[in-house]
Amino acid sequence: MVVVFKYLVPRGYIGITIFPFIFLKNRKLKSNLELMNHERIHLRQQLELLIVFFYLWYGIEFLIRLVYKRNWKIAYQNISFEREAYANENNLDYLKSRSFYNYLKYM
Repeated sequence: MVVVFKYLVPRGYIGITIFPFIFLKNRKLKSNLELMNHERIHLRQQLELLIVFFYLWYGIEFLIRLVYKRNWKIAYQNISFEREAYANENNLDYLKSRSFYNYLKYM
């Protein structure tokens, strides 16, 4: 489900996925196919890790990368979940052929 609610999306971002919702900053973003694909990839990742474990892993990996990189944006961009989503957001058929736990390839 896609919900437009700009106050829930953190500053500097245009969308966020919190299972089972995709929250967007504005209505026009619903037509951005690459963004929607990116967020759907996150939905699949969350399901694979039973939602709770996704957020635990995401947070721990972010903190480790933040300590190592010392830069919020670079740490975020290097989280394995984000790397998979960014690398494949332009492939609109990606989720049809994606194997389970594919984000592990982006560690």
